[in-house]
Amino acid sequence: MKKLLLSLMAIAVFAWVNVASAQIKTPAPSPACKVVQTAGLTDITIEYSRPGVKGRTIFGGLVPYGEMWRTGANKNTTITFSDKVTIDGKELKAGSYAIFTVPNPESWDVIFYTDTDNWGTPREYDESKEALRVTVPVHSLSDKIESFTIWIDKLRDNSCELIMGWDKTLVAIPITLNTDATVEANIKRVMGGPTANDYYAAGRYYMDSGKDLNQAYEWLHKANEMNPRYWTLRQEALCLGKMGKYTEAIKVAERSLAEAVKAGNKDYERMNKESITEWQSKL
Repeated sequence: MKKLLLSLMAIAVFAWVNVASAQIKTPAPSPACKVVQTAGLTDITIEYSRPGVKGRTIFGGLVPYGEMWRTGANKNTTITFSDKVTIDGKELKAGSYAIFTVPNPESWDVIFYTDTDNWGTPREYDESKEALRVTVPVHSLSDKIESFTIWIDKLRDNSCELIMGWDKTLVAIPITLNTDATVEANIKRVMGGPTANDYYAAGRYYMDSGKDLNQAYEWLHKANEMNPRYWTLRQEALCLGKMGKYTEAIKVAERSLAEAVKAGNKDYERMNKESITEWQSKL
């Protein structure tokens, strides 16, 4: 009898421990969000929580004006740059930063803070950890953004915007990327012993960026001397077309067309035929 009672007690304790250790999963009031965006050659990662309006007065109410805000909910909102960037003329090194803001009716201060290990705002703010602070204007929206949202927009090779919106308020932080300097450094590094792909990449970048077309053509032509392919020939023809050398452009486009036919690539057949017709009309 004693053994039976001990066994029943053990079973009861085991069941209680399992029930106590089980967790009921419910929706988070401010769900976590992760944004990963490549802008130019820079990878930007943002991690934050998204509180909702839920019928409340947000700025000037839930988020007081003139006071530092965690810029979201829960743990620090963080942003990570894989390469250095420039904001408001000030360089921000590659790395991770907490984003704190000071909202006001007409403008926000946006702060990039080196200490990312805080729940909310720091208990003791350390100005030496303030990597960068910028003031940006407030834009009023006609439509409401229910859940606080951060995203990257206006993507260009050398710039983008970090945008934050909630309720009927939006702010945008212009960011200048290090793309051009990185590409230039890569070009100089590989030109010591470039492959056809290197010549093609360098020439394509110069042409698409509106840089020196003569230099772009020289590199594209070199790529095709080493390894002509219908898509690389196509870019050389387009470069010649931009330079106004339509007779030469037609000859290279015809080579690209012939190679595209061999490869069975209908898109390049069509594009080359259209370009040839256009350039012939300009002769």
